[in-house]
Amino acid sequence: MGDTLAQMAVEVLTTADGRAKTALSRKHAATWFAARAANEPLEIGTAEPPLHPARPTQPELLNPRDVPRRKPGSEKGRLALLHAVAHIELNAVDLHWDMVARFSDVPFPIGFFDDWVRAADEESNHFNLMCDCLETHGSHYGALPAHAGMWRAAEDTAEDLMGRLAVVPMVLEARGLDVTPGMIEVFRKANDAQTVSALEVIYAEEVGHVAYGSKWFHFLCGRYELDPKDEFHRLVKHYFHSTLKPPFNEEKRAEAGLPPDFYWPLSDAEPPARG
Repeated sequence: MGDTLAQMAVEVLTTADGRAKTALSRKHAATWFAARAANEPLEIGTAEPPLHPARPTQPELLNPRDVPRRKPGSEKGRLALLHAVAHIELNAVDLHWDMVARFSDVPFPIGFFDDWVRAADEESNHFNLMCDCLETHGSHYGALPAHAGMWRAAEDTAEDLMGRLAVVPMVLEARGLDVTPGMIEVFRKANDAQTVSALEVIYAEEVGHVAYGSKWFHFLCGRYELDPKDEFHRLVKHYFHSTLKPPFNEEKRAEAGLPPDFYWPLSDAEPPARG
């Protein structure tokens, strides 16, 4: 297995262990980019990705309302936060490889695949960084229960690429731009330099992932002669089962190609007055 990019993506998706999954992800990304650098790109191919990626037996996956809430001011709370971020990053690895495999039959410039393979590679590193931080503190990924709903957006958009781009990078990953600075501050106050450094890497690279979503969403809107803002609002209302919650990191969202008139109308709050 693994002759085409789509087959390599499915190989990652069907690997259960988090460290093994991310090692394979990084290996396949390196293979893809080495072939691109040699001007001998791998065939994209087609494959049948599973509806649900393989997962380790731990952590136990719970309904979001049943996941214990811990205050980040305590050491246990900070460990829970690290565990939650590790869980998000592992899901992100699968989300990006699923994008490659599930929509490999859609005609795109090769840059589409470059972007999502790069994003998957970076998310793999993010997961490993979080695991390293957990292990430094005597814990590990799987030690605590985790959110069972993380894959819902992928299931809901399994047959709708524009819906996937709108909800995953442009809503869910954009949310990471809003909350990560606060997390960095929590670990800075705790004098945890390793975690601060890891979260700063994640924060910087997530801007690019949101930007990939915005770029290819706009590309498809151009192809189908759709108004990007109107189509984004329609798809988010259809697939995202909540309103968007401020405060928004407007600077980083703008850097990623998301202007305020994309997300403020989907919030139940009033946007700030602009002078």
